[in-house]
Amino acid sequence: MKSDRLFAPLLLSVMGLRPAEVCGLRWSDIDLAAATLGIANTRTVMGNRTVVEKDTKSMAGERVLPIPSLVREALKTFRATQAVDRLAAGEGYEGGGYVLVDELGCALNGRQLRARAYKIMDANGLRRVRLYDARASCLTYFANNGVPDHLLAGGPDTRT
Repeated sequence: MKSDRLFAPLLLSVMGLRPAEVCGLRWSDIDLAAATLGIANTRTVMGNRTVVEKDTKSMAGERVLPIPSLVREALKTFRATQAVDRLAAGEGYEGGGYVLVDELGCALNGRQLRARAYKIMDANGLRRVRLYDARASCLTYFANNGVPDHLLAGGPDTRT
């Protein structure tokens, strides 16, 4: 999985972000020096074509999360990969600032992220797990290993 182009976004999916949050994440939401990322935006596809970008479902959905070192290093690598892609594509690079993009800077959607995850699971003989379920498993793991509820929720309101 580590050699996959989308290793960093896939790690974000299993560290607790909703698929729509991974799709809506911009580089400006990430502070690699402080090892944090802010969730304020989601991106989904309605039907087969219409992209819907909006704020999180609620104020409670807006949160700042710590970035584990493995994810931080993967994000640094992916950012460098995107810089090479930008140079190679020249004027053809779209560059909307999203983290989850293809080689031409075009933002990818949740279906594409899910398809990539399933491809990796299949190639490694793993049972297919929905990315949303991976999120729940991650949060359960953190909770069982002493991470306080207010940190898991991203704020003092633990209902999210």
